[in-house]
Amino acid sequence: MGTSILEFLVILAIMWVTVCGIMQNYATFGPVFEEQPDNTLFPEESEEQVSLQCQARASPPATYRWKVNGTELATESDTHYSLIGGNLVIMKPDKAKHSGSYQCIASNSMGTIVSKEAHLRFGYLQWFSAEERNPVTSKEGLGTVISCNPPPHYPGLSYRWLLNEFPKFISPDGRHFISQVTGNLYFAKTEAADKGAYSCLATSNAISKSSFSKFIQLNVFNEGESKQYPPSIKAKFPPENYVLTGQTVNLECFAFGNPVPQIKWRKVDGTLSPEWKVTEPVLQITNIGFEEEGTYECEAENAKGKDVFRGRVIVQAQPEWLQVITDTEADVESDLQWTCAAAGKPRPSVRWLRNGQPLLSKNHVDVNGGTLRITKLTKEDAGMYQCVAENKHGTIYTNAELKVLILAPDFRMTPVRPLIPAARGGEVFIKCQPRAAPKPLIFWSKGTELLTNSSSTVITLDGSLWIKNISKRDEGKYTCFAENSLGKANSTGTLSVREATKITLAPTSADIKVGESATLQCHASHDPTMDLTFTWSLDSSLINFDKEKGHYLRPTENETIGDLTIVNAQLKHSGNYTCTAQSVVDSSSASAVVVVRGPPGPPGGIVVKNVYDTSVELSWSRGYDNHSPIGKYTIEAQTLLSSQWKQAKTVPTTIEGNRENAQVISLVPWMDYRFRVTATNILGTGEPSMPSSVVRTKEAAPMVAPSGLSGGGGDPHELIINWMPMAQEYQYGNGFGYILAFRKMGSTDWQSAKVPNAQSSRYVYKNETIAPYTPFEVKIKGYNSQGEGPYSQTATVYSAEEVPKLVPSNVTANAFSSQEISMTWNPVQQTDTNGILQGYEIKYWKANENEAAANRVRTAGLETQARIPGLLPNTLYSVAVSVYNSAGAGPPSAAKMVTTKKALPSQPPSSITWKNHGSRVTIMWDHVKAHKNESAVQGYKVLHKQEGHAIPKLYTTTKNSIQLPLPDDNSYMAVEVRAVGEGGEGPPAEVIISKDAGTGMMVHNPSTNTSAHGILTATILMLVLIGWLEL
Repeated sequence: MGTSILEFLVILAIMWVTVCGIMQNYATFGPVFEEQPDNTLFPEESEEQVSLQCQARASPPATYRWKVNGTELATESDTHYSLIGGNLVIMKPDKAKHSGSYQCIASNSMGTIVSKEAHLRFGYLQWFSAEERNPVTSKEGLGTVISCNPPPHYPGLSYRWLLNEFPKFISPDGRHFISQVTGNLYFAKTEAADKGAYSCLATSNAISKSSFSKFIQLNVFNEGESKQYPPSIKAKFPPENYVLTGQTVNLECFAFGNPVPQIKWRKVDGTLSPEWKVTEPVLQITNIGFEEEGTYECEAENAKGKDVFRGRVIVQAQPEWLQVITDTEADVESDLQWTCAAAGKPRPSVRWLRNGQPLLSKNHVDVNGGTLRITKLTKEDAGMYQCVAENKHGTIYTNAELKVLILAPDFRMTPVRPLIPAARGGEVFIKCQPRAAPKPLIFWSKGTELLTNSSSTVITLDGSLWIKNISKRDEGKYTCFAENSLGKANSTGTLSVREATKITLAPTSADIKVGESATLQCHASHDPTMDLTFTWSLDSSLINFDKEKGHYLRPTENETIGDLTIVNAQLKHSGNYTCTAQSVVDSSSASAVVVVRGPPGPPGGIVVKNVYDTSVELSWSRGYDNHSPIGKYTIEAQTLLSSQWKQAKTVPTTIEGNRENAQVISLVPWMDYRFRVTATNILGTGEPSMPSSVVRTKEAAPMVAPSGLSGGGGDPHELIINWMPMAQEYQYGNGFGYILAFRKMGSTDWQSAKVPNAQSSRYVYKNETIAPYTPFEVKIKGYNSQGEGPYSQTATVYSAEEVPKLVPSNVTANAFSSQEISMTWNPVQQTDTNGILQGYEIKYWKANENEAAANRVRTAGLETQARIPGLLPNTLYSVAVSVYNSAGAGPPSAAKMVTTKKALPSQPPSSITWKNHGSRVTIMWDHVKAHKNESAVQGYKVLHKQEGHAIPKLYTTTKNSIQLPLPDDNSYMAVEVRAVGEGGEGPPAEVIISKDAGTGMMVHNPSTNTSAHGILTATILMLVLIGWLEL
C-alpha cells in the first residue's frame, strides 16, 4: 500500500514539473505596446523638456530604441536625449535640431515591433509689427474691412478686435464680422459711430499666448444720405474645402450691403442638418461624415438684391482597420495566411514588417497587398509581424506574434476523456487532440483490436473517433495512438452505454391572437441515472427566459415535464417552437407551429414620384399581414416645419388593402415633405413604414394674401405700412416678396411698391406732399418666381402725425400742499388736423432754474386737471401745459408761477394723557408748535382702531382734546394723533388704551427721535406693568 502511494507521488511530481515546463514555454511572448508616443506641440519659448511615451508588455522584458526621421537615434552620445525605461526625454528642445517624426522600437528574444509615428512640432506666435498702421477711410453706408495681418505663427489663431481701449471688444453681429481664417474685421456698412481706433488681438490657444496689433484708425465721412446698394460677398470660404471625418469645418461668408444683408445657407445637393450650427456668417458642421460631402451655397440678400457664392466640401479619412491580424500558433511545415484590410480616403496602401524590417515576397513568403502567405513554416519564420496601412492623412499598425511549434505528441494537457457516456441507438465523438508538431498520424484501438473505418465506426480527418448506432457491445476501453517524426504517445478512455432519451408527449400547433395565451406540452423519458433538462427554441434560436420574463412560463415541479406557456402573446412570438429534452449523452426534440395573428406590419419601399405643386404619387410594397388580410392603407405627411405627422388627403379617398399606390393631394407648393404609410386589418392598425426621403413640391404662385396690414407713425411726410411676414409654408416658391398698393382716401389712382425680401414687415413711403395724418387705402399681395398672389382686403393707414398746433387756454395753478400743485385748463378744440390728440403734457421747473431742465408729466387721456406730486415745500415753480399726440407735444401755454405751501408740521403731538368716564375716554395733548418754515397747525386728526376691528375710524378736531367711546369688553384700542396744517399732515403719536386702565399718560420728548413703533411698544409694556401691580 505504501509503495503504491509513493509511486503515485512520484508520478504527480513528474507531471507537475512537466506542466511547469510547458507553462514556462508559453509564458514567453513578444512585445505588445501599452503606450505609444503621441504627436506633441511644444511652445518654442518654453524651457521645459519633452517626454515621448513608450511602454511595451513583453516576456522577457523589452529593450527600447528610437528613430527620428527614419534614422536610429544614438541616445548615449547626444546629451539632449535620455532614455527612461522606454520613454524618450529631450532636454532643452530646439526647433532646428529636434523637429521631426519619432518612432519607438521595442525588442526581446521573441521579436521586434515599431510604434506609430509621433510628430514633434514647435508652436510659436511672434509679436505684431511695431510700425504704425495706415488709417482706413470709408464713406458712411458703405462696407469696409480692416486687415489684421497677423504675425508669423504656428498653429492657427483665434481673433478678436478692440475698439479704442481694453477691454472694449467688438461683438460680432449682423453688421460686424471677424474672420477666424484671416483675422480681418468686416463692416457690412459703416456708421458714424464706427469711427475710432481698432486693434487686432491674435491668440494662440495651443501655447497660451496673445499679441495685439498697433491701433488702426477708422475714419467715417458723411456725404449726405447714404444710398442703398445690393450685397457683395467679401469674406468667402475656399472653393474646395478638404476635411477629415470626425473633424469640424467652419464655412465663412460675409457681405457688404445697405441695408445690411441677411446670410442664408443651403446644401445644393442635399439638405442642411438641424444639428449644424448656422450663425448667419458661419456654417459650422461638427463631427463631419461622408454624407456631408457636397456643394454648399451662401446667399446674401437685402432689399436691393442678392449675391451668391458656392464651394465644395470634400470629406476624406485617415486609415481605419476593417480587419486586423492576431497572435497565431502554427505547426512547423504547415501553411499560414494572414489578411489585414483598412478603409480610408484616399484608399490606403498596405505593407508588412517582420521584426521591424520590411517584409517582401521571397522563397516561401508571398506578400500581396493586405494578404501574407507563408508556406511550409520553419522555425526561422517565428517572430513579430506588423501590417501597416497608410495614406497621406496617417499611418496605422496592427501587430501579431507568430509562434512556430515543434513538438512530439503529448496527451498530458489534452488526454482522451476517462469516462465517455453515450446513449443506446445514438452516436458519440471521442476526440483525440494531442499537442504535436508537425501534425501526427492517428490510430485507434478497442482493447487490443485496431479499429478501421466501417459502417459503425469512422476515424475523422481531425483524428476523432465517431461511433454510430451505439449498442451495449460497443462498451469498453478505446485508445488513441499519435505519432510524428519526433515521437509517439497514446491516451485511453472508457465508453459507457446508457438508455436513450425520448419525447413521450409532443407539442401541438396553436393559432391565437395578439394578447392571448397558449400552452405547448412536452413530456420525455430518459435514463434514470442521468439528469434531464428541457430547452425551447423559436425558429432555431434558443429562448432566453430571463430576457423574455412575463411572456414565457415553465413548470418546475416535475423533471420529465417541460411544458411551455406563452403569456400575452405578441407578433414576435409566432414561429416554429422546438422542445428539446437533453441528457448528458443525448437529446430528443419535437416541434410545433404557433401562429399569432395581429395588426399588419409596416409597409416597405416607400417611393415618391410625379411630384407636382400640390400633389405627388406614392407607391409602396406590402408588409406582413400577420395572418390577417390587410383591409386598407393610410398615408401620413410631415413637413420639416413640424415634427407632427398628419393624415394626408388621397385619391382614392379610401385605399383598399390590395393597392400599393395612391395620389396624395392638397399639398402646399414649394414645401419639403416626408410620407409614411400604415396598414390596417380587422385586428387593428400596425406600425408605420419608414419615412420616405424628403421631397419638395413644385413651385406655384402665392394663393394666400399677407395679413396683419397696419401702419402709421414715423417722420413727417411719411406713410409707414406694416404687415406680418408671410410664413414659409405660404410662400409657395423661391424669390418671395411683397407688392404694396396704396392711394389717398378718395383718390382713384393706386401707387405700388415692390419689397423683395420675404422677411420684410415694413415699408416706408416718403413724399413731401403728404399732409400730416392723411388717410390712405392700403392693400398687399405676395409674389414669387411663379407669379403674383391675390391682394389682401383694403386697410386704412394714416400718414405720420405732426405735433399739434393748438395751445390750452385759461390755465390755473394753485398750491395743493407742501409737495403738490393742482392745475386746471380749458380743453382744446378737436379740430387739429395734425393727428389724434392723446392727452396733455405739463412741464414744471423751479423759477430760479433754466426751462430746459424742466420735468414733464402727461395725462393718460384728455383730462383738464392734474396734480404734480413730489415737489419741494415753500418753493416757487413755473408750470406750463401743452397738448400732445404720437408725434410729440405742441407749443406750451404761457408759464404760470406758483409757490408750494410750507412744509407740514414735523413734530407729533406730545404729553398725551387720557381719562376714562364710564363708556367713554377723554384724550388730551399739548398743542404742536410749528417751526418758521412749517405750515401753521390748523387742527388735528385722530385715528381710532379697536382691537378685533379691521376698519379704523377717523375724527377731526381743532382742539387739543377729544372724547372717544371705550370698547365694551376688556380689549384694547389704538389711537393715533397728528397735527394738520395747510402743508399737510405731520407724524403721528400713538397710544394704547384699555377700559381697565383708568387714567394714563404718555410723555413725548420732541427732541428725541423715538419712532411710533417704539412708543407703541413702551406703552404696551407700561400697561402690562400696571396690570401686574393691580394684581
